[in-house]
Amino acid sequence: MTNPFKGGNDKNKELEEELKNETESEEVNDEQASESEEQVEETKEPSELDKIKSDFEQLNNQYIRLAADFENYRKRQEQERESLIKYGAADALKKMLEVLDNFDRGEAALEKVEDCQVVKDNFHMLHKQTMDVLSKLGLEVIETEGKEFDPNFHEAVMQTPTSEHPEHTVIQELQKGYKLGDKVLRPSLVNVAVAE
Repeated sequence: MTNPFKGGNDKNKELEEELKNETESEEVNDEQASESEEQVEETKEPSELDKIKSDFEQLNNQYIRLAADFENYRKRQEQERESLIKYGAADALKKMLEVLDNFDRGEAALEKVEDCQVVKDNFHMLHKQTMDVLSKLGLEVIETEGKEFDPNFHEAVMQTPTSEHPEHTVIQELQKGYKLGDKVLRPSLVNVAVAE
């Protein structure tokens, strides 16, 4: 009888070699796959890196343009502010030139006038013209007499005890006050009634 295990060594060796070859080929395939993945990643990386670089450059250029635009805007605003400070009163002065011309005409006419009533009339006319021009520019007279005392618009320089007027009522204006819109240019100096 032949030994069934004899000659089996050759088959075992063949099987071992086949397994070894398969394992080696799998390892080679794994290595090739990982190499191809690395190559794919390497090919991906430069394109992604290029994209990131181009995005960065684009954003950087936008930032530089925006910063330049803001700097130009700031300079324009500064020039406009300086111009307003320097020439802001030009319109008001142009409107007042007519009043000055009328003062000059009135002064020349006074040399020949002997009637005081004519002088008074001319004075009142010039005063009215001046107030009209100033009111067109936004100047307003602060109302006082008969009004309740308001510390935002009035400055009390006197207090008079009286029963004829309600308490804290302005009974006399000592100096006119003026405002421009909501801004008080000069408060009115007033005499205020207080209880006796």
